Amino acid sequence: MIQLNAIHKVFNPGEPTQVTALDGVTLAVETGSFVVLVGANGSGKTTLLNVIAGAVLPSSGAVVFDGADVTRLAEHRRSRWVARVFQNPLSGTAPELSILDNFRLAALRTSPKGLRIGVSDSFRRLVRDRIATLGMGLEAKIDQPMGTLSGGQRQALTLLMSVMDKTSILLLDEPTAALDPRSAALIMRTADHLAREYRLTTILITHNLRDAHTYGNRLIMMSEGRVVRDLTAAAKTALQLADLAEWFG
Repeated sequence: MIQLNAIHKVFNPGEPTQVTALDGVTLAVETGSFVVLVGANGSGKTTLLNVIAGAVLPSSGAVVFDGADVTRLAEHRRSRWVARVFQNPLSGTAPELSILDNFRLAALRTSPKGLRIGVSDSFRRLVRDRIATLGMGLEAKIDQPMGTLSGGQRQALTLLMSVMDKTSILLLDEPTAALDPRSAALIMRTADHLAREYRLTTILITHNLRDAHTYGNRLIMMSEGRVVRDLTAAAKTALQLADLAEWFG
């Protein structure tokens, strides 16, 4: 479970450019749930994910994972729990390395690393089998440099790479924003499948209202650093797409 207790985040405190990005956010996200975050630009969504990931230290409040206070734990140390997929498909991969080597690095993400990556035949088969589930034909190209792939292909592989270790929390920061509709649809289907298969605690930021309506079992709207709407699974199921659009009217 992720617990956020009275999280405040103020950037540039005491200066003319002071901004309150999070204003007393308190949330409990159950293990295995899929939360969708919506809201206008500047509402605090990405700052909230940054606080969970450890990329931003809150001004006050506490971040708790499964009963352990991780508020002051550095981002790289939280990687034992947290994987993140960003808006830019180029952010999650090493372009000069092969697809296979990228997957090997992902599998070792939370482990001590030696001087050599090291890839066994069994690991090669595992990567091929997992990539084949995408239906993109990339399982035959695992020795190809990652940088030669399209943005949609790289984003799909980044999602698969996110579950190569013992990640339990998956943060998706507008993962389809830079993609064409077909690639975006594949990414969302893949994310939903992985969240279910691995029982990941998943938080998705999206500006796509159809995706917000279709995916997840909880829907949260933020405005001016606060949670202003919080729909549980039953309420979200009853919500119509037109109702959701009215939130932004």
